[in-house]
Amino acid sequence: MPSFATEVKNELARLNEGSACCRLAELAALLRMSAAITIGLHHTFGLNLTTKNAAVARKALLLLKKEGGGIRTEITVRRSRQLNKNNDYTVRVMPSPAVNDLMKKLGFLQGDRLNMENDMGLLKKNCCRVAYLRGAFQGGGSVNRPEASYHLELVTGSYELGKLLHTLLKRMNFPAGFTDRKDVYLVYLKECDAIIDFLSMIRAAKAAEAFEVARNLKEVRGQVNRLVNCETANLQKTVDAAGRQLAAIRALARTGCLSRLPQKLQAAARVRQENPDANLTELAGMLGISKPGMSYRMRRLQEEAAALPQMEQR
Repeated sequence: MPSFATEVKNELARLNEGSACCRLAELAALLRMSAAITIGLHHTFGLNLTTKNAAVARKALLLLKKEGGGIRTEITVRRSRQLNKNNDYTVRVMPSPAVNDLMKKLGFLQGDRLNMENDMGLLKKNCCRVAYLRGAFQGGGSVNRPEASYHLELVTGSYELGKLLHTLLKRMNFPAGFTDRKDVYLVYLKECDAIIDFLSMIRAAKAAEAFEVARNLKEVRGQVNRLVNCETANLQKTVDAAGRQLAAIRALARTGCLSRLPQKLQAAARVRQENPDANLTELAGMLGISKPGMSYRMRRLQEEAAALPQMEQR
């Protein structure tokens, strides 16, 4: 069974981005997160993008061909030797002048100098910022199944890229966190509403809906559990109270004091003995009196038993 993150990436990879500026932004983030630059002859550059998701590899290939204009690509698959691990898919873009041109469009190449840090030139419009985050998730995103704990993260080996993603999310009013783990940097969301909003924003509609359904189920289960706990607590109180009342009535009966009490108290004692599991409301209904009235009679019986000498109470 594929992970939830894989399902989200598959959903995103099927989207068609019509705007050229947004395609460039998505491609730029995808390459930043999961590609390495290679160097060829005559100062030409190439690209190697590696992913464990076949749909993301196809999406990268499609974007490269749309925006690259004449670049040469190939895709290879390497089977993982680890049990239950996905294959590795590598999209290779052969070094050529066409790749240099693409990198200039992306802002990766500025004159003769590589720009390894700053993509702000691609992020002037909101739609492009959203596309950039969509590409970043496809390239290095992960999210727990909504039935588990709420956690979504973007993982990169670049501190500068991590700070850029964190800044983007903060400017879009997401409660994003930023931390490092060993040799990588993580930008993360831990609130359910924030994760739903993020998934909706990058157009992972099915994933966002799954979170909504899971959250509603959790809320209903929480309410049911609270009600059950409350009912259990109330039942325990009823059982404990009934036990004390029956003990008092037995002590009064054993000493002969019960028969000397007023008829109302004797009637209350009788229905309690006949119905040890009933609550006060049910007992009151059997005698045709109010619940406070029944409570008063039970209290009187316990007071009478408490007034007995210690040996007689036993």
